[in-house]
Amino acid sequence: MNEIILFEEKQVRRFRLHDEWWFVISDVVSVLTESVNPSDYLKKLKKRDISLSEAFKGGGQIVPPLGIEFDTAGGRQMMQCWNTYFIVN
Repeated sequence: MNEIILFEEKQVRRFRLHDEWWFVISDVVSVLTESVNPSDYLKKLKKRDISLSEAFKGGGQIVPPLGIEFDTAGGRQMMQCWNTYFIVN
């Protein structure tokens, strides 16, 4: 079940899977940073932060992002999502 929620009047796409909410990472970055290009912001952040870059690869104890399809302006696309456990911790 794909849904859109609002956080401070900005859309955050989410998906419910196995009783957990999974949020589109670029949407969360957009809300938290107010970046006009959250994908680029995240890309640069991963270059500067080795541990974050490893988290995206699934290195160590962190599960890599889950790819979930969402409708976008360019059609259906696979978006990287993390659940609330990763976002909070």
